Amino acid sequence: MRKFIEILKNIYKIEELRSRILTTLGFLLIYRFGSFVVIPGVDPMQLTALEQQTSGGIMGLLDMFSGGAFSNASIFALGIMPYISASIVMQLMGIAIPYFQRLQKEGESGRKKINQITRYLTIIITAMQAPGYLANLKAQLPESAFVLHGGIFWFSSVAILITGTMFVMWLGERITDKGIGNGISLIIMVGIIARLPFSLAAEFVSRLEEQGGGLVMFLVEIVMLMLVVIGTIALVQATRKIPVQYAKRIVGNKQYGGVRQYIPLKVNAAGVMPIIFAQALMFIPIMLIGFSESEALTGFAASIADYTGFWYNFIFGLLIVLFTYFYTAIIVNPTQMAEDMKKNGGFIPGIKPGRKTVEFLDSVMSRITLPGSIFLAIVAILPAFAMISGVNNQFAHFYGGTSLLILVGVVLDTLQQIESHLLMRHYDGLMKSGRIKGRTAGATAM
Repeated sequence: MRKFIEILKNIYKIEELRSRILTTLGFLLIYRFGSFVVIPGVDPMQLTALEQQTSGGIMGLLDMFSGGAFSNASIFALGIMPYISASIVMQLMGIAIPYFQRLQKEGESGRKKINQITRYLTIIITAMQAPGYLANLKAQLPESAFVLHGGIFWFSSVAILITGTMFVMWLGERITDKGIGNGISLIIMVGIIARLPFSLAAEFVSRLEEQGGGLVMFLVEIVMLMLVVIGTIALVQATRKIPVQYAKRIVGNKQYGGVRQYIPLKVNAAGVMPIIFAQALMFIPIMLIGFSESEALTGFAASIADYTGFWYNFIFGLLIVLFTYFYTAIIVNPTQMAEDMKKNGGFIPGIKPGRKTVEFLDSVMSRITLPGSIFLAIVAILPAFAMISGVNNQFAHFYGGTSLLILVGVVLDTLQQIESHLLMRHYDGLMKSGRIKGRTAGATAM
């Protein structure tokens, strides 16, 4: 406790770090406040049916990502998911379309252009999703819940939902630039944490109402949750260290002395992004149900949207594996790593510099990414098994899955940034045993 208080004092002493943390908290408070502002024209006292619809299943997961804004019929109801969907599309186009490939190679100017296009695409995706959300709102709530009707309600509500999503995106970008941590990930994490106390309380009450062993089962669930958390942290921090020999001085073709360092290649270099990307794609069936009047299409989409069903979890897990490889290929560049080693007079013992080093690094990444992606997929579908075992739907979302992975990954990343500020100013870090290993730390060569 004394150590913790000392760390808080050190954080407060660093003006830049203190300012960034307060800025982050301020922006997150604005986001939480907006999640309770109901769309104009909707009676907030008649949202019971919508809250029941989002109490479980994939709709409950969508509500969790928005921090309850979905079930509140809030101006932030669509949350940050349209922006994530737009980011997925842009990254796919960066592989398939030469124009976007050139933009990726243009440095800062290309990145700004890609961000601008991503924002425009976010508007288009939100404009497509907003009518589906409003149609679901109309279907769930009684007619008396709507103060406005007709074209005025539809036009104003679509415009408000688009504006709300763009504002949330802006908040995320400001947190990344002016605050601490990744803004988009923090917004999702705060929404998830906001649902945790209610979910835990609901599970506790439901277990107390059981006859015989209810409280014992609740304690067993908590222990199992802790084990899953430990396993998830191990996955996020797991690395394979590749030795690199750097020569101190070279005379002719011979090197004398030298120092050995390591390239820590992450088992899960992609972090939580494959989960977020896959989850964004799995929300598409909900949109199809809202727009389609075909019974066959609606029935197929409904089977895919069954959170505890086989097809949902099979496709979800497969997408996670694919996106893990895809995102790892974007983050980790073996060619660049090999070139950096060569420029600094380094080499991997037993491996020739140049193409052989690139092939070796690529082979290692492929081998360690496969078990990492499979374990990531298993953790992601654990909530379905928890629901089948009788765990409350709301609490089951924290029993592994997307929620836990996002919480662990984002918390570790944020703590890593705070620790970096402390260490740069010669203060003790957050952990006595050594530095915190974030999700992105292992992607760079030492």
